[in-house]
Amino acid sequence: MFDFLEGYDVLGAFWTTVQLTLLSAVGSLVWGTILAGMRVSPVPLMRGFGTAYVNIVRNIPLTVIIVFTSLGLSNIFGVNLGAADDFDTKFFRLAVLGLSAYTATFVCEALRSGINTVPVGQAEAARALGLSFNQVLTLIVLPQAFRSVIGPLTNVLIALTKNTTVAAAIGVAEAALLMKQMIENEAQLLLIATIFALGFVVLTLPTGLLLGWLGKRLAVKR
Repeated sequence: MFDFLEGYDVLGAFWTTVQLTLLSAVGSLVWGTILAGMRVSPVPLMRGFGTAYVNIVRNIPLTVIIVFTSLGLSNIFGVNLGAADDFDTKFFRLAVLGLSAYTATFVCEALRSGINTVPVGQAEAARALGLSFNQVLTLIVLPQAFRSVIGPLTNVLIALTKNTTVAAAIGVAEAALLMKQMIENEAQLLLIATIFALGFVVLTLPTGLLLGWLGKRLAVKR
């Protein structure tokens, strides 16, 4: 019944999905943390940029952003991220860039909600001791904010895992693209869809359970 799978690299496609998820998660966490810092910054220009970026980017369909990284950044502006002659690597990196830019907006909002849970008195006490805004944010506020938003960030990571399927729009050889090719070539629609659905469950379910347990262990006691 599964003989048709021999001609396809299903595990390789899911490995590409895992790589897309992990690299985009790191990129979005870094950029999202910077955006969250901007949104609570005392500098109006930084607050304005952070607010505008989040409100604009998160309301643009992810498919549009991914296609823009291909047609816009690569084809028009020549941004190839150091892989101009390697089609697969170039579009893989562009997909990571697009996913990171989009997902960072949700990381930012999750972190901002965590920052709002930190008692204002702690920041005021730190400033009274002579700490700068950056020191207060990185040493006092963000560590507590991260601990309080592990649950929401877990949901963002799971959504990111499923959103990697959009990378198929620019030819990245991840699971969704292979599934599309298999459905076109094989008369096994239900079986193929079930295999790939179970594959995504295997990727997302343990992540949710592990990070959910971690969130309870690290939760800030008020």
